[in-house]
Amino acid sequence: MANAEHRGRPAEAFAATDVGDTGTRLHTVRLGLWLLAAVLAVRQVAAVLTTPHGERLTDLETWFGHDGVLRVSGSLYESTRFTGTPFGGLVLKPLTRAAEQALGWGWTFGTLLLVVALGLVAARALPQPVGRRTALLAAPVAVSLLMLSLPVRNTLWLGQTSILPVLLVLLGCFVARGQRAGGILIGVAAALQPTLLLFAPLLWFTGRRRAAAASAITFATGTALAWAALPQDSYTYWVHHMAGAGLGGRADDLANQSLHGALLRLGAEGPLEIGLFLLLGAAVATLGLRRAVRYAHDGQLLLAVAITGCTAVAVSPTAWQHQLLWVLLTVVGTVGRRASDRPVWPVAVILVMTLPAPMVLPNMAALHPVRDNVVLLAALAAATVIPFLSRTSPYFRAPVPTRYADPVPTRLRYVPLLPFLRRVLTRPNLLLELLLIRVTYAAYSKVRLAATGGRERAEEHARQILDLERLLHLDIEYAVNHAVVQIGWLRNFFDFYYTSFHFAVPLTVLGLLYWRRPVDYRWARASLGFTTLLALVGFWLYPLAPPRLIPNLGIIDTVHGVQDFSKPDYGTLTALTNQYAAMPSLHFGWSLWCGLVIAVIAPRVWMKALGLLHPLFTAAAIIATGNHWVLDAAGGALVVAAGFGLTYLFQGPRARVARAATDADATAPTPKPAEVRSTDVKSTDVKSTDVKPQVPAPAPPVREDPVRK
Repeated sequence: MANAEHRGRPAEAFAATDVGDTGTRLHTVRLGLWLLAAVLAVRQVAAVLTTPHGERLTDLETWFGHDGVLRVSGSLYESTRFTGTPFGGLVLKPLTRAAEQALGWGWTFGTLLLVVALGLVAARALPQPVGRRTALLAAPVAVSLLMLSLPVRNTLWLGQTSILPVLLVLLGCFVARGQRAGGILIGVAAALQPTLLLFAPLLWFTGRRRAAAASAITFATGTALAWAALPQDSYTYWVHHMAGAGLGGRADDLANQSLHGALLRLGAEGPLEIGLFLLLGAAVATLGLRRAVRYAHDGQLLLAVAITGCTAVAVSPTAWQHQLLWVLLTVVGTVGRRASDRPVWPVAVILVMTLPAPMVLPNMAALHPVRDNVVLLAALAAATVIPFLSRTSPYFRAPVPTRYADPVPTRLRYVPLLPFLRRVLTRPNLLLELLLIRVTYAAYSKVRLAATGGRERAEEHARQILDLERLLHLDIEYAVNHAVVQIGWLRNFFDFYYTSFHFAVPLTVLGLLYWRRPVDYRWARASLGFTTLLALVGFWLYPLAPPRLIPNLGIIDTVHGVQDFSKPDYGTLTALTNQYAAMPSLHFGWSLWCGLVIAVIAPRVWMKALGLLHPLFTAAAIIATGNHWVLDAAGGALVVAAGFGLTYLFQGPRARVARAATDADATAPTPKPAEVRSTDVKSTDVKSTDVKPQVPAPAPPVREDPVRK
């Protein structure tokens, strides 16, 4: 700094310091992400290798085991357990003896190395130019997402080879030197997985005709060699099974995420199903390849490759779960004109590819066709309808910015701890909110169900609570319960209130806030999330039996009916809920959250009073029905207070924004950019300097605190 001041340029010194600090933070974050990827890899390997023999690497055992199909003489497809092509069997047969010795550790670690290589190649293939942050963080993020994805986990568990074709295609497109070498790699991938031959037209129509010809010749050569060496198996695979249809399991199994499998699950059979499959497959292939060619000419070759892979998934006769990695690669596409809409597509894809379908969609009969085909629908959407932005679009690098409310000053210097979590004026994307709410609640339900703690421990904690209530003269559960039971209409009222308002009121409050008060919606949603998270910690640490499940206490279960205490599992009642998750009471906690939010935000006194009645009625209901102790309600109040406190600590006070201004901004039309002709940009190699979007200035932003900047 002294030298800089002596030269008369102190600003440059400060700028250099800022850049150095930013670089240090980026390298720290990168190291943390690589550690996360390593932890995920170790976890996946441990999950496979700690599983008893016979339950892990089942496909690998089927191929290379003592009686595996690659060890015995005769057809590879006698038992339909081998799902690879004849070329795949021809390549794997010489490896039988070595693979037998490497079953387990060798195969698992080899697959792990392929996954890491796939992540590195995908990160390298991002369309240029990329920012420094993206360049540093792309590789560990890609490897971590791959480790979490269901296809990779399924591949590691079964001992499959489905990582290899994807890696070969990416190597051929982005790493191989010369078109001929790239085409040969893609041709080998197609020989292992025939629908990947769709990459040959992609190469042809994007000007890489030598690569396209090399891939087609390599595929034909490999298939011909396999036909010459294994003629009966080749006939069985290509003719009898129509390129593998029916191998490895029933084609209508949920694991088959192709159009063929979906049509069979929807009830189509025979010639009708075959005709629909061929018609829809041709339409999807044509549209998908056209879109892939367009994005390749736009300079987004990785997106074009991902779209072609999704097309191959859809038109394949069988696309098992371990073959669906192409869908995950579509996260590189940019969707949405607004900055707030950009995370929707990546988040949706990541959730679909990392979580079981029941966690993404609720268990409703009307949604079963969607839930059963959710990965296929994601592949079809990416291949045919998702409007990925072109690099010629002015919104590609300059989306409509998010507007923020003025920060509210605080008395504490360290509040907020996360100043970048500023109050957004506009409504969040509805689809993204619904996805996150659904997945969060599904995770909450699973954790809550798992936190049982055992009947004896839960009853012991219940006796502790009862002793403490007697000491404090709060043991009113028996008296209130029996008084309410004597009055029929009052018992029915509290039963209805307990079973009906627990979810309805919080969802209604969130919906109204989302529509009318977006800024307050985010604040309220965060506090509710912290409250629920803290409650889960309570369920784990202190499983507690409710009064209705304590023998000899005399509490009448007005909601669930009389309990048979002679059965050791009476406390489970159903497999859908944890009966020992009583401390803290989220029935009361969520109702208190509703009452406080309404009391803070409602413009009228009578509205505030009406909102505060809800936790009072809920407290009476949980005691009267025998579902909670009085101290459970106190625990619920404690986690609600902590939830609001954490929200204040991390984000600062609630923003003071006029509702009219918020509504006006939320409903403001998106500004239209100036027209950019596609001929103004080169078709194949698009650089950031080639495009000069003319975006009109947006509405003046709300004043921001200069310190935050």
